[in-house]
Amino acid sequence: MHATAAIAPAAAMESLVRPALAGRTAVVTGSTSGIGLGIARALAGQGARVVINGFGVASEIEKLRDEMTRRYAVPVLYSPADMSRADAIGMMIDETVRSLGPVDILVNNAGIQHVAPIEDFAPAKWDQIIAINLTAAFHTTRAVIAGMKARKWGRIVNIASAHGLVASPFKSAYVAAKHGIIGLTKVTAMEGAECGVTANAICPGYVWTPLVERQIDDQAKSHGVTRDAVIRDVLLAQQPNKRFATVEEIGALTAFLCGPGGASITGTALPVDGGWTAH
Repeated sequence: MHATAAIAPAAAMESLVRPALAGRTAVVTGSTSGIGLGIARALAGQGARVVINGFGVASEIEKLRDEMTRRYAVPVLYSPADMSRADAIGMMIDETVRSLGPVDILVNNAGIQHVAPIEDFAPAKWDQIIAINLTAAFHTTRAVIAGMKARKWGRIVNIASAHGLVASPFKSAYVAAKHGIIGLTKVTAMEGAECGVTANAICPGYVWTPLVERQIDDQAKSHGVTRDAVIRDVLLAQQPNKRFATVEEIGALTAFLCGPGGASITGTALPVDGGWTAH
């Protein structure tokens, strides 16, 4: 009786100190910058081993990988896999398993955008957006879900968009892909539900990233208006809170969904859009 009493506080203390995702392996696509990087940092901060993926200058990516490894004291690997190629995706997952162990957490974040009226939308651009924004998530999920089911634990988080819930003109491929991601999320959730595998979609509105910052400057110059006018009247016109979400907010939500508190949350499309889709 006394021995049990002595062990219990120690076990309780260990559970408080041990990071929620310690021992887990995570793959985050499109994570060398922006939202994906914010998510990768959040997962590493919770103790997960992380594979980052995306394009960029090799020396800068190596600096990033080294900084994350030192800051979070977890292994961080980089994969240059092209998300438009199924074979490259398969090789990325295989290398992750060899280097870090089975994939416990998959975050499908990679995406691109192109804006044009449907009649002027280049078919090659349509194919590329669907491949990277939607089909890649199928290939990554297909590669990891059997193992997750067998181990009775897995977390899949798909980064969709407010455009997975509502439409905007001139974004036919992007809107179609993001609606598709939400559908894929629901199917994945249903198939994994009895095996401890959850799947959820996060639907951000505008998030403050270097890419968005460049859009603000470009639009301000082209329309001859101030940066504040572009932010409030163009980019955030549909967001009632009139502020950008941060990559840290998206990262925190992803980490929560992957942690103990997210165990019964599955098949959802969670808006992080300042009230955009509440209209």
